[in-house]
Amino acid sequence: MVNIILHKISKPKQYFISIALILIVAIICFSLSSFIDYKVVALILLMTLSLIAMFFDILPVLSAAMLSAVIWIYFFIPPIYTWIVKSTDDLMMFFMYFIIAMVNTVLTFKIRAIEKAANVKEEKENTLRLYNTMLNSLSHELRTPISTIVGATDNLQDKREHLTEELKEELISEISKASLRLNAQVENLLNMSRLEAEYMQPKMDWCDVNDLVHRIVFSLKEELDGRVITISNQEDLPLCKLDGVLIEQVLKNLIINANLYTEKTCVIKLHTSVIGQQLCMIVEDNGKGFPEDEMPFVFDKFYRLKHSKTGGTGLGLSIVKGFVEVHNGTIELENKSEGGAKFTILLPIEMNNINNYANE
Repeated sequence: MVNIILHKISKPKQYFISIALILIVAIICFSLSSFIDYKVVALILLMTLSLIAMFFDILPVLSAAMLSAVIWIYFFIPPIYTWIVKSTDDLMMFFMYFIIAMVNTVLTFKIRAIEKAANVKEEKENTLRLYNTMLNSLSHELRTPISTIVGATDNLQDKREHLTEELKEELISEISKASLRLNAQVENLLNMSRLEAEYMQPKMDWCDVNDLVHRIVFSLKEELDGRVITISNQEDLPLCKLDGVLIEQVLKNLIINANLYTEKTCVIKLHTSVIGQQLCMIVEDNGKGFPEDEMPFVFDKFYRLKHSKTGGTGLGLSIVKGFVEVHNGTIELENKSEGGAKFTILLPIEMNNINNYANE
């Protein structure tokens, strides 16, 4: 927070605010001088300096410190309105005040500098850890489909005359699946890059959500390998204005994630409805759900659940959240009481009830 304040407030403004605060505190203390001893005023001014030193750069604070010392000796140490200090104790107090004010300012600045250096070091360590995680995940996720494609292609080229038609079809199917998997990983990386660069702008257009959901499930039919998916959309869903490509990727990632981390006997359910002026999309399963202590992190970039099976880059759910937020929507994850995970997406979008009009 301190660094944010330092970046937002220019040096001239820091000088102005620091001096203004000292003057305001001094005026208040002077107006109450009949009730407050001048030694107490010194403590109040030192406290004000400490607060200023927490937020501003060292030079404005040093200027405020010197100003506070001058104000204290001229307006508060008796006799007032003069630079003469008759008491030796008062003179010693003035010098001690000045030294303490300077030391306090410098120490506060040094503490902030040490804290900033520690934060920079921690950020570098986190970045390095994230890079290693990304590299390990990507090396596995990209190498696996590439190896499959290369192996199947070599078999088709070198042993074509010895292969049965059934085996050829199987190799071609493996190449197709690996290509789709490779394309999905590259697409995830590109999407994450666009999200982080804040470059992505949704291309809003009218979309038949019911048709979109069925098309997604059909396109994943081969990848889901016989997995049961049920669709229960609200009747007479209106046309919705959204970026169909992005929402298609959102639902695909959620379905693929459920497919990867639940048993094949589990059922994936999709439900779409309209709640007020929002489109509600729910993707749920009847698996084991998510560990409660890891749920706050599932949408983090490159995060993978502990003790999860190998595979995945940890980008899918992060991209889901990013695409939903691009639509100014929200996504929530919860574990169902009867077992399984439930993702609820709410998108505030424009709707057109042309389907309802046609039925009427």
